[in-house]
Amino acid sequence: MPKSTVNMSGKTGNVIVETFEKQGIDAAQMPGVLVHSHGPFAWGKNAEDAVHNAIVLEEVAYMGIFCRQLAPQLPDMQQTLLDKHYLRKHGAKAYYGQ
Repeated sequence: MPKSTVNMSGKTGNVIVETFEKQGIDAAQMPGVLVHSHGPFAWGKNAEDAVHNAIVLEEVAYMGIFCRQLAPQLPDMQQTLLDKHYLRKHGAKAYYGQ
C-alpha cells in the first residue's frame, strides 16, 4: 500500500476519533461511520465483528437511499423515536434484544 494511502487512512481515523470525542459518541455504541467522499469505516472486538458491522452499516445506508428515492419528501426520523428504539435495546432498562 502506498505511503500516501496509509497517511490518508490514518488521518481519516483521527478525524473520526476527534469527531466522536467532540460529540460525546461512544465508539462501542456506534461501531461504524460513513465518511464523506470516502466510504464506510467499521470496527469491532475482532475482525469478524468489524465485518459484520460494516455489512450492517452498508445495508442501512442502502435502505436510506432507497427510501429517499421512493419518497424524496420523506422527513428524517424524530430524535425521540430514534432514542426510543436505541434505548429499548441498549438503555439502562433495556427490554428488547435479538
